[in-house]
Amino acid sequence: MHCDDRRPPWLQWVIELQSIAQCGLTYAKDVYDIERYQRLRELSAQMLAAVSELPVERVEALFCNETGYQTPKLDTRAAIIQEGCILLVQERSGLWALPGGWVDVLETIRSNAEKEAREEAGLIVRAERIVALQEHNLHNPPAYPYGIVKAFVLCTLLGGAFRPNSETVASGWFAPDALPPLALSKTSPEQIDLCLRAWRDPAWQVVFD
Repeated sequence: MHCDDRRPPWLQWVIELQSIAQCGLTYAKDVYDIERYQRLRELSAQMLAAVSELPVERVEALFCNETGYQTPKLDTRAAIIQEGCILLVQERSGLWALPGGWVDVLETIRSNAEKEAREEAGLIVRAERIVALQEHNLHNPPAYPYGIVKAFVLCTLLGGAFRPNSETVASGWFAPDALPPLALSKTSPEQIDLCLRAWRDPAWQVVFD
């Protein structure tokens, strides 16, 4: 694990146990090995449930719901900037974030960033440059029991207008010194600062973990 990982050691161990079990279930052929890996996966879920106080069934649904070799999930965030102000959308929780979400099947980083801007902010944008590729658990709370790579994409505004939808209730342009309360699991002040610095610098070099 990365030395700056915000997850406590016990969670890192549980994650590694689950990953080993999932990989074993993918490639094992011997019936006894399969039984051992299945038991190892069950134990990892029980350990996480015991500490988190979540029902084992809920942990298994979130933590042990995939097959195949385990890899991080991918999230895109669209950075749309005009005159030094950045576009944020307000979620139903009342908190604000860059438009974004999981990269869907059949989407690319580019197309997903453009799609999320359209769906959450009502804006037509063109994805231009990648600002950063960051591991969630190194930069955003809370610590999740799986990896998430967050791709921040600088976008050019082409048109459109906000309409309330199933995910967001408002949008607005914000100066870096006047940010609203943020959904820190999705967007941090430091990540907004990265996007603004990249917007000002045509020779920006992608930041990545």
